[in-house]
Amino acid sequence: MSKNILVLNTGSSSIKYRLFGVEETLILKTTGLVEHLEAFDSEKSMASYRAALTQIMGSLEEEGYFGSEGPDAIGHRVVHGGSYFSQAVLIDDLVLEGIKASTPLAPLHNPSNQLGIELCREHWPHVPQVAVFDTAFHQTMPVSSYRYAIPEAYYADYKVRRYGFHGTSYMSVMRCVGRYLGVPATELNLIVFHLGNGASACAIKSGKSFNTSMGMTPLSGLIMGTRSGDFDPGVLVYLVEQCGLDLKDLDDVLNRESGLKALAGYSDMRELLSMEAQGVSKAGFAISLFIQRVREYLGAYFVTLKHIDAVVFTGGIGEHAASIRQRVMEDLDHIGLVLDIETNNRDQAFVRELQSPASHYKIMVVPTDEEGEIALQTAELVFHVSSCPPVH
Repeated sequence: MSKNILVLNTGSSSIKYRLFGVEETLILKTTGLVEHLEAFDSEKSMASYRAALTQIMGSLEEEGYFGSEGPDAIGHRVVHGGSYFSQAVLIDDLVLEGIKASTPLAPLHNPSNQLGIELCREHWPHVPQVAVFDTAFHQTMPVSSYRYAIPEAYYADYKVRRYGFHGTSYMSVMRCVGRYLGVPATELNLIVFHLGNGASACAIKSGKSFNTSMGMTPLSGLIMGTRSGDFDPGVLVYLVEQCGLDLKDLDDVLNRESGLKALAGYSDMRELLSMEAQGVSKAGFAISLFIQRVREYLGAYFVTLKHIDAVVFTGGIGEHAASIRQRVMEDLDHIGLVLDIETNNRDQAFVRELQSPASHYKIMVVPTDEEGEIALQTAELVFHVSSCPPVH
């Protein structure tokens, strides 16, 4: 008899859910999304989240996926685990305290993640719950990758360091590449680009995160839809002094008004590619900067890892924007990376290789499956099942 795992992603303005059955593979039974919730920062918004979650739980019961006793297990996406969590964990009071303690590092996400856990506890008190952290995968980074060159007290007292994000996506991609190549994950060296509205890069060494582009927050690294990516931190001081910006202004500028949106007026890469095709110069300029930043991380991680099994693209842009992949991989034959243009231009929704026969290394597209990865990690912890790969 199959078990049911409910995966909840209670975000800053939406709630996504998927229900999986655990058999030889994970079978997707149903999925849903509640959007346009108020930003999770007031009693009113908490009430709207509570109502939405209660409706989701009641609907799943009414539709007969399980009874009033609930699913067999619940897996939650939690954005920030700080330095407390290096892997998925069964949720108890101590885990909830750790999530709460990490809230200053992710004030827009951890409170809503925590509310989802607490409501499930109230509604289905006997159902085991698992927290899967976006940051956990990167806890294997060496100190040389995660420490900043700032005074020791800021690290010791305020936990200022690189944490990295998209970890669940990277874990999903790494598992998939391992299965595809028939290589244990512990032997894989990969450079993975998760390219979407939020974008990051990760150097995976022997199946572990060795370095990643995002930092203490998701602001650093690649240029993103509305986030700035890397730039001189002295600019912040300058903007405060010369423009009179306060902390809220800075947060709005860097998180919501920067990136591709700042350069070309739009944050969606599909829109920019269409504009570029019509000869809009600012769109081409924004795309060229995006490409340059990706290539800079590719070069840095290639040198760091010395040997790679593959360069992997995932995320909405990484999986579907063939022209972006082509420009990232252009003229890299001198380091043994050669893309096959015709293969690259085929938009297919499954794992595939894109390299030319002349390439020394594989170039791959791997669809990410974060919810499937959360379900798999939940199954491993609750049911001790490790042989059912997520379904893409």
